Amino acid sequence: MKLTVNGDTLTLDGTTIADLVTQLNLAGRRLAVEVNRDIVPKSQHDDFTLNDGDVVEIVHAIGGG
Repeated sequence: MKLTVNGDTLTLDGTTIADLVTQLNLAGRRLAVEVNRDIVPKSQHDDFTLNDGDVVEIVHAIGGG
């Protein structure tokens, strides 16, 4: 399926946010994920099914001080 991820078109090999995170090599990082302008809690990433044409924004927290 084709998605727009952070402004770029991407073909996803799976169906869930967790699949997308794995495909992008972001597993294990502290992330915030938004699908079609709605934030999806991390507890739902394994079960949240993405659809063709969805717009996804992913940001990750970087600590510092």
